[in-house]
Amino acid sequence: MGSYKGEDQHRHHHHRNESNCVLVHGPIIVGAGPSGLATSACLKQQSIPSLILEKSDCIASLWQHRTYDRLKLHLPKQFCELPLLGFPRNFPKYPTKHQFISYMETYASHFSIKPRFNQAVIKAEFDHVLGFWRVKTQDFEYLSRWLIVATGENAEPVIPDIPGIDRFKGRVVHTSLYKSGSVFKNQRVLVIGCGNSGMEVCLDLCRFNVIPHMVVRNTVHVLPREMFGFSTFGIAMALVKWFPLKLVDKLLLLLANFTLGNTDQMGLRRPKTGPIELKNVTGKTPVLDVGALSQIKSGKIKVMEGVKEITRNGAKFVDGQEKEIDSIILATGYKSNVPTWLKGCEFFTKDGMPKSPFPNGWKAETGLYTVGFTRRGLLGTASDAVNIAKDIGEQWRTIKECNDSNFNYLPQRNVVQNKVKK
Repeated sequence: MGSYKGEDQHRHHHHRNESNCVLVHGPIIVGAGPSGLATSACLKQQSIPSLILEKSDCIASLWQHRTYDRLKLHLPKQFCELPLLGFPRNFPKYPTKHQFISYMETYASHFSIKPRFNQAVIKAEFDHVLGFWRVKTQDFEYLSRWLIVATGENAEPVIPDIPGIDRFKGRVVHTSLYKSGSVFKNQRVLVIGCGNSGMEVCLDLCRFNVIPHMVVRNTVHVLPREMFGFSTFGIAMALVKWFPLKLVDKLLLLLANFTLGNTDQMGLRRPKTGPIELKNVTGKTPVLDVGALSQIKSGKIKVMEGVKEITRNGAKFVDGQEKEIDSIILATGYKSNVPTWLKGCEFFTKDGMPKSPFPNGWKAETGLYTVGFTRRGLLGTASDAVNIAKDIGEQWRTIKECNDSNFNYLPQRNVVQNKVKK
């Protein structure tokens, strides 16, 4: 984007000088996933322009490039809608990956959201002299009063350091690169991780005569996706409005044990803390079973304890077992990448999550906001987006009232432009 194409159509909102420094009259949003799109749409409803910077070549890149083919939403669509525009009525209760991507593309088109693609943010830092955020990509430096971090909790894959994995002769792949079990046909595959991704990958592998060995390192809550024809998540959300959280958790576990049986006997030990309380406190999501448990019961998916070390031809486990393995799939999740590019900010932890817990983690100081870090999925994203747009909207209207010309709110504009020249 060396020539900054499309500048003419956006010149009312962004100004560039010869030093490749762009003055943005609305907020800068980093990330064109669901969080960034939702926030941009809510801002647009308040007649506030925004600029989305996206490092990849498309919207919702995690969904488009880093998800497996059989993926569906784990929750009913009404819990996964973004603000102001719902899913098409003809979509099923649990939309597929491709349907969700289609919804995202329709959403961006409906609100005329046009991110700047292939703009990887290298560094973002607040300039206390100018009172603006400086956001640098490989092509430009952008300046704005507001910076909205929308890169989310799942920006980068987590690659664990497992003893001996470097000498393993087979294939090692993270689930971010897994598409289908067809490439592992007739193999013995070690799946490290037992979250929703690990369980679903194991289930997918079973379709191709694979023998999955799933490593369960920690305790895990497994719940049925539905109970008596109703979404388990929907039941939980309805109950917590009326009953204490601990009581709701006890009821969910009672129903889960009735529906699924005792998961401890399958090698899936439950945490002492209930599933909803655990998610609220730690962000650890319960597994919603879509068929993997029946394969575990039948012996088609082997549950293994933690890995002691990887050998050239397989793995040794902490219980003393040793297995020959053809391939390894890391279902070890994702992490935030905020600490790698957001500098001089104490609002985030070293793990790249807001220090303030939900529902107060969306706003920091000096015009900094975060969206999609609630550990509450797309419902949390929608809540953040609405709050951010409302807060910036109030500031925007105050600034407009204090200035005579439309959008000409930059203080001492000549001074600002002179200072940003190199």
